[in-house]
Amino acid sequence: MPDAAENPLKPVLTRDAWELLNSLPAYDPKTAQETNLTLRKQGWDAETASAILTQLRLRRDARPKFGLFADHLLLTQQGLEQATRLPVAARHARRFRDAGLSHVVDMGCGLGADSLAFASAGLQVTALEADETTAAAALMNLRPFPEAQVIHTTAERWAAEHLAAGGSSGTGIWLDPARRTESSRLWKPEEFSPPLSFVTALAATGIPLGAKLGPGIPHELIPPECEAEWLSVNGELVEVTLWFNNLARPGVRRAATVLSTPLEKSLPTHGYSSETEPGMVKELTSPNDFGQGVTLSAAGPPGLHGILWEPDPSVIRSGLVAELCEQVGGRLLDERIAYFCSDEVDNPAPSPLARRFRVTEVIPFSAKRLKQWCAAHHVTSIDIKKRGVDVAPEQLRQHILPKKPKGSPTHVTLVITRLGSTRLAAVVEPLG
Repeated sequence: MPDAAENPLKPVLTRDAWELLNSLPAYDPKTAQETNLTLRKQGWDAETASAILTQLRLRRDARPKFGLFADHLLLTQQGLEQATRLPVAARHARRFRDAGLSHVVDMGCGLGADSLAFASAGLQVTALEADETTAAAALMNLRPFPEAQVIHTTAERWAAEHLAAGGSSGTGIWLDPARRTESSRLWKPEEFSPPLSFVTALAATGIPLGAKLGPGIPHELIPPECEAEWLSVNGELVEVTLWFNNLARPGVRRAATVLSTPLEKSLPTHGYSSETEPGMVKELTSPNDFGQGVTLSAAGPPGLHGILWEPDPSVIRSGLVAELCEQVGGRLLDERIAYFCSDEVDNPAPSPLARRFRVTEVIPFSAKRLKQWCAAHHVTSIDIKKRGVDVAPEQLRQHILPKKPKGSPTHVTLVITRLGSTRLAAVVEPLG
């Protein structure tokens, strides 16, 4: 184990420090300095006091992903940023269990979020982690689960040692490859760790396999022999998972999954179970490859009226906008724009797969005209949505809002988009 300068977790990996950490109240930035002074007066060295306060802060920051479960975890900043939210991890675990598997090898387990869900679902878990500090955190986090074993090693090394004979029946693999070049905006699959070629080579052996990737991966990089599932949580797109072999659903090439969950109120503090996934799940699937399937004619002007639909980002990234539009009886504004409309007289039911807005007015787009409109309607605050136009919402907001508005405060929502080459601004009211 590296020394404390290299391993910020080392000071809290003693029994006394761990017990102290778990006895302290939740992190409060207003009292953090006072807590630090109190710990020093009690005889704790500076490194341990600092490490304990860091853990308390990280546990607070982990609440959106782990709920109250965060209060019992050992965390790192990078590991927390990359960790899977527990309700999402529970869905991963259910996929493995429903496929009849009994053992999951979590290659690149990080802090152990997915392994926690696998073990809670009754699966045996072998959790691999190449980084020694992160492996130590995973070991602490998985201590309550005898079903889980943590090994400090790489996915490639473990695979070479254990999968040469083709693996064992009942075993599946879960991978969460890291990107080595975080600053790069380009997708370079061979710079993943492990690389995407390693993932596809394992899948080619026939072993059931799931791989979590960033949701922005270009469609052309997704292997043809898998199911690609984009997933959002409370409207935030969080991942795409590639499911291979027995973990892929028959007849599903693309899927958009929407999970709505009041995480902190729903998760227990111990023994999180994939049997009780909190919240609501809605899916849209297609058997067709990217660029294939439903084809709808785009509606020309005056198509921007009635109910405007803004698909969930999982629907947009999976390329299933046309499928959703057809499902609700809508009409596309433009084949390349992820908004569509439906007639208000049709009174379509709401869908968790999209937000709905009633179009109240449509204005030819220009900053000058919008500024005049805002002044005439005494607008004091404004939300700006855009699709298919080169507009900086924050700059536009500052330009069009009146400096000294008159009358009662008024908030409006503007959607700026285009029909063909015509740019339009729609004044809309959110529905439901």
